Amino acid sequence: MEKDQQITPAEWRVMRIVWSLGSTTSREITELLQRRVDWKAATIKTLLHRLVVKGALATEKQGRAFIYRPLVAEQATMSNAADSLFDNICERRVGKTLCHVVEHAELSKNDIKELTAILIKKAPDAPDQVQCNCVPGRQMNCSGVDHD
Repeated sequence: MEKDQQITPAEWRVMRIVWSLGSTTSREITELLQRRVDWKAATIKTLLHRLVVKGALATEKQGRAFIYRPLVAEQATMSNAADSLFDNICERRVGKTLCHVVEHAELSKNDIKELTAILIKKAPDAPDQVQCNCVPGRQMNCSGVDHD
C-alpha cells in the first residue's frame, strides 16, 4: 500500500479484524462487524474491495468463499497514519497533541517505561521552543494557543 493512500475510519474497522485474525473470510468479517456497527453486507464488501484496490488486503477465492489476509503490517500502517497526522499540524501543537493522546490512551507499564526512556533521551537536545511551520519560509509568531 502506498503511503499516500489513507485508510478511512470505516476501513480501519475492517483492517482491525483482518489483522487480528490473520486470514479470514468475508462472511466472518461481515458477521463480526455487524455485531458492532449497523452496516449492510454490501457496505462491508465495498470496504473490502477498496482495501484490496489500495493494496492493504489480498483476496483469494476458495470454493464459494473469499479469503482475505493483510498485505500491510499493522504497526507500520498505524505509524504511517500517525506520521501523516503530525505532518499536517502546526509543529507547535505536536507536544500538546501527544500529551492529549497519552493522557487519554490506556497504556501498559511497559508502554510508560518506553515513553519515559524516549523522552529522557530527547530532553538534552530539545529546543526551548519549537518553530511554527504553518507558513513555509516565514517566521511566524504562532503562540501555539487556540485562537477560537
